[in-house]
Amino acid sequence: MPRPQLEIGTYGEIRYSATAKGWRARALFRDFDGQTREVERSGKTKGKAAQRLRDAFLDWTGSTTGEITRETRLKDLADVWMEQVRQDVREGIKSPTTINTYESVLKRHVIPGTGELRVREATVMRLDRFLGALQRTVGASTAKTARTALSGMLGLAARYDAIDSNPTRDTRRIPKSKKKPRALDAEERTKWLARVEASEKAQRWDLPDLSRFMMAAGVRVGEALATFWEDVDFVEGTIDITHTVVRVKGEGLLRKPRPKTESSMRALPLPSWALALLERRWAEAKADGRPLSSPIFASTTGTLRDPNNVLRVLRENPGIRRLPVADVAQLPEDHGDCPRRRGRPDAADR
Repeated sequence: MPRPQLEIGTYGEIRYSATAKGWRARALFRDFDGQTREVERSGKTKGKAAQRLRDAFLDWTGSTTGEITRETRLKDLADVWMEQVRQDVREGIKSPTTINTYESVLKRHVIPGTGELRVREATVMRLDRFLGALQRTVGASTAKTARTALSGMLGLAARYDAIDSNPTRDTRRIPKSKKKPRALDAEERTKWLARVEASEKAQRWDLPDLSRFMMAAGVRVGEALATFWEDVDFVEGTIDITHTVVRVKGEGLLRKPRPKTESSMRALPLPSWALALLERRWAEAKADGRPLSSPIFASTTGTLRDPNNVLRVLRENPGIRRLPVADVAQLPEDHGDCPRRRGRPDAADR
């Protein structure tokens, strides 16, 4: 009767032989590609040779480079998962900023906290303890991102049959922050504009007009900086919000083809004073030879501006930073006056 075949990832009886310097331990191992191979290790004693052989099996990858098993460490699993994330970005499934977000949380928190665990050791209890500590020490937002990354990693391990199910799913849910964005009231808006007007640096950075536009349209900084002249409809008195500006590591600033959410893609009515502001800026842009396919709030060279740099300048200004910078665009000013008489720039203006 033939000997039963070894199960995948297991080894058979260890055999020993003496050598000039000690002992050699050998055993058959059925690799993760189904092939059975003989593996050997040496040591000064039988015990040390056997232990080195068992350690080799524990760390075994053999001919299956990139294979995910129960013995794969989470730091190595993270590399495989991140390559899939990058592929999703290349195919347009995920946003380019997703790479930066996950790489940051993996490097700063997930790998230092769980990277040496093997897949089989990533239990619900261990992951729950890690995420709970992260929430207490760093915050709920970072803990939620870490939980998402771990869920993606261990979901991949489950698809590779390295584990039966994804343990992250059974960890505690991390509650959303209860803090809601607060809109600037009329008095705060007035103070804000007075302070950016009074700041020489804010003037150089074109922040007064940018602030007024954000208040009029109720858009985020990245969305405002991604708005081009071709998005303005002077006839209807509206502006299309379909892009946002992001910085991607290794690529620089990108005009991402959609804002933060699908619902953020919208046509917004503008008050007459905001249309007048845009008409003035469009006349200046045409005089500078800038086309419709250029930013309304461009850099000095006519290119995209970095939202992070704009926010940094706002926070650096002592007169401005006392107001809630993040909430400047939460409440548009009066939208009641949206005239329909103004003409949209035509092809002759390109």
